[in-house]
Amino acid sequence: MAKTVLPVEVMSRTAPAAGCDCTVCPWYSGADRIVTGLAALCSGRNTNCSYCGCARAEGAAATTVNPCQTCSIRCGSRVDIDAWMVDVGGTLEFDDIVIPGRVPAGLPRFIPMGDGGRLADLDAQLRWPAYAVGLRRVISPRTGQLAPRWRSSVAADLLGLGGGQLSVLVGYGEDPLVETVWTRRWELIPQLVGQQWDVILAPNFSLYGNQPRTEHLINFRRSLLFAAELAAAGATCVVPNLYWFRAEDLRRYLDWIGDTWPGEGPPAVAVNVQTFRTPGEWTQTAVPGLTALAALLPADLPVILTGASRTDRVGLLVELFGERLFVVSQNPVQFARHGAVMTAGGRRDPHAHTSDLFAANVRWMARQLRTRQEA
Repeated sequence: MAKTVLPVEVMSRTAPAAGCDCTVCPWYSGADRIVTGLAALCSGRNTNCSYCGCARAEGAAATTVNPCQTCSIRCGSRVDIDAWMVDVGGTLEFDDIVIPGRVPAGLPRFIPMGDGGRLADLDAQLRWPAYAVGLRRVISPRTGQLAPRWRSSVAADLLGLGGGQLSVLVGYGEDPLVETVWTRRWELIPQLVGQQWDVILAPNFSLYGNQPRTEHLINFRRSLLFAAELAAAGATCVVPNLYWFRAEDLRRYLDWIGDTWPGEGPPAVAVNVQTFRTPGEWTQTAVPGLTALAALLPADLPVILTGASRTDRVGLLVELFGERLFVVSQNPVQFARHGAVMTAGGRRDPHAHTSDLFAANVRWMARQLRTRQEA
């Protein structure tokens, strides 16, 4: 997909309204909407914007000079909001985004995530069909460039994978890293494509409930746009990450997938469930959203979830998604490195070799993904 650059005079009419003024915001969908002609994407401001670092929110003096320079939040009041709209292609809609591709044959339903080292020793007795590695292992959080050992390297070779084993890049990371990757994406995307990953889970740009709504809308767009740019650059299977805060967010994803799949993608969708850390986040946000996706996504669209390892949560996910569910987790290698094995009763320390523990942990996780039909 070519980078879209729109004139500033056009952008100034399509940027979110300053001060979260819904009545004049081009993306507002409420009954008191005044501006017309653009898609109504947003039902209104968030009730809690305590994360916002705006000088107004902090009660700073009116003489503060351009506080936007030190603010990490995108909102309509930014002096550079037009530039941010240009950066995401001049729109907050999804209808121009296509992510063609296909999940490779042989991708196992459980994909162990390594800790950055060669996997040959751990994998010796397993010959597991696929392994994943996280973004911070490949791109340095300190420099924002490929880590030295990952430069000019094919992913499978560097991981020590054999013929037929698949490599998966999990493009998730802490906010400073993914923001740097976004800024440098025109340099980094060709390099990642050159590493010949079999599957790339595209970066997910954060969503917090106490951010202004504009930040959510821009980050939804960025997550899909980055995936589309990877696919356009030649990556064979790019899977976009879905985040949501309201039911309208899920409807937008479902409408977009309904319009583009199959054919123009996506080959699968991914959700990073490890970010739903508290019981409240899991039960109030994750489970309702995942339930809706399970019911309304195309029945044979694969779903790749990262960070699920608890028996009760994995069991629920299997009930929801069945045989189209894929799970990525680093727990097998983390437990093994600390001398532990995963069991239904929790952690156990049998004092075995690391490779034996790892193999047992991977097999245990794979068994949790068996559906009733497979059991």
